[in-house]
Amino acid sequence: MNMDVKQKTIRLLIAESDDKMLAEMYAYLEQLGYDLDSASTGIAGWHQASGGGYDVIVIDVLLPGLDGLSLCRKLREEAGSDVPIIMLTDSSSMENRVLCLNWGADDFVTKPFVMLELEARIRALVRRSRAWQATRVLRWSGIVLDPQRHTALCLGQNLSLRPKVFSILARLMRSAPGVVSREELEHELYGDAPPESDSLRVHIHMLRRALANAGRPILTTVPHMGFRLEEWNENS
Repeated sequence: MNMDVKQKTIRLLIAESDDKMLAEMYAYLEQLGYDLDSASTGIAGWHQASGGGYDVIVIDVLLPGLDGLSLCRKLREEAGSDVPIIMLTDSSSMENRVLCLNWGADDFVTKPFVMLELEARIRALVRRSRAWQATRVLRWSGIVLDPQRHTALCLGQNLSLRPKVFSILARLMRSAPGVVSREELEHELYGDAPPESDSLRVHIHMLRRALANAGRPILTTVPHMGFRLEEWNENS
């Protein structure tokens, strides 16, 4: 297995309109254990990517409708996404590279490319992103979560969360105010081997109660979609 960051599966979205290229990427990456989704247009890519849950996104510049560069900038500026993005481009010119980076891309690969290089760049971005996520202090609506110290404070009060409940709160805070699906939370907790019992429901209940007791009842269930942390309104 070539995936040295694969303590848990890498979730990858590929926004690519070329069916042949998409099939080649699927054939290569699926055998390495990647969890893949795809979109053939910029608008479809926007709807999938803005929902969150991906470790990295690969976007072709030449998408129909909403082009790849516009999709990249829209994800950064409108969705506030910090998911690593790799652009697939037809040009290796300095102007093109600068344009990709200025519009929010983290890296780019010039077509035609070798799959080995693309996968190596994906792994490098995911490795850096996971290292950053593991150390970044998260803040949302009076909640401060420090992954390194494994502390979670709400209005200065220690929440004293169990490890799995702590992980759920961290995942929700990274996506707030976006929705995180049940499947994403189960993947966060259990990887590719979730338990048969509905233990997630128990952990969600514990987190909801802890936040409510600390004065921030902001964990909500979004029917048929998942869970999210709302912004706190002092008048609510």
